[in-house]
Amino acid sequence: MAKKKAATKKPGGKSTAGAKTLTHLGARGQARMVDVSAKDSTERLAIAEGRVLMKKETLDLVIRGNAKKGDVLGAARLAGIMAAKRTHGLIPLCHPLHITKVEVDIEPDRALPGVIVRATVKVLGQTGVEMEALTAVSIACLTIYDMVKAVEREMHIEGIRLIEKSGGKSGHYRAKE
Repeated sequence: MAKKKAATKKPGGKSTAGAKTLTHLGARGQARMVDVSAKDSTERLAIAEGRVLMKKETLDLVIRGNAKKGDVLGAARLAGIMAAKRTHGLIPLCHPLHITKVEVDIEPDRALPGVIVRATVKVLGQTGVEMEALTAVSIACLTIYDMVKAVEREMHIEGIRLIEKSGGKSGHYRAKE
């Protein structure tokens, strides 16, 4: 059996084998923060979403806004915004960013039953905001769980993913439905 030629790293995260390499790993496999100083500042946007599935009765309580701990959706929206702004303090190799927009939308969906959480994050900078959008969704979902767990512990969080990103060298990405 023939041996595969070893891939060597080229500038920009590409390898000679044609596949992308992991940019947060140094030559010996050690974790490192990527140097983005040579990148152009561009407008970058990321949209992420996730779901919290719950019983119909729990969703009704959330929609009415009279859960024991208060306004579930309002608290989750605020928690998501705060989380996006603090992503660099939660995920070790993320850059601190001057975020220009964070929007967290939470839509009740009786067909699930549950809520769909969607976060949009924007920056004018040298690196993307995918992690900030994903963090906003994750923390908003966890906040919803925390606020109504006394009523239902069977809730579950699912489908947290990047929906869309734009800006930067890699260009536009949209998830397949």
